[in-house]
Amino acid sequence: MNIPLKTLYETKISKELFQTFSYSNVHEVPKLIKITINRGLGEAAQTPKILNSSIEELKLITGQKPAITRSKKSIAGFKIREKVPIGLKVTLRREKMYDFLNKLINLSLPRIRDFRGISIKQFDGRGNYNLGIKEQIIFPEISYDKIDKIRGINITIVTTAQNDQESLALLKAFGMPFKK
Repeated sequence: MNIPLKTLYETKISKELFQTFSYSNVHEVPKLIKITINRGLGEAAQTPKILNSSIEELKLITGQKPAITRSKKSIAGFKIREKVPIGLKVTLRREKMYDFLNKLINLSLPRIRDFRGISIKQFDGRGNYNLGIKEQIIFPEISYDKIDKIRGINITIVTTAQNDQESLALLKAFGMPFKK
């Protein structure tokens, strides 16, 4: 029987973290705030078809329609004009966030070729974790035949942890497969 991550956090993980770090208040225990999924599409400035296929992929992966990010200024070296679509982002909160994290930990990450765990060095010093994924085909919703090009995505897990040790303990308790 697979327990939902939110229930697991409320019943077990928060109590373990409370005792491990000996907090004085239950509100000090770190928790997940949001997960942001980002994809840069610099080549979308020349070929708009790429944007539509990427929107569909992110919609399948997250279950939510992505927001289009646009360039703030023109950069001639990159052949980008102002206000041209150059990326996509999705912010997941509450139930969708826990569902995505569960899918990421149990289904997607183990599908990476030669997977030995994710790096412990991707914390930002404030308790947030960044994970770069090189190919979207590790997600079970994406059909290999339907994609036009392998593209990566960036996943940011934002927590209320004050430092990297607390955030690491929280993510390990959720079952994130860190390298030994």
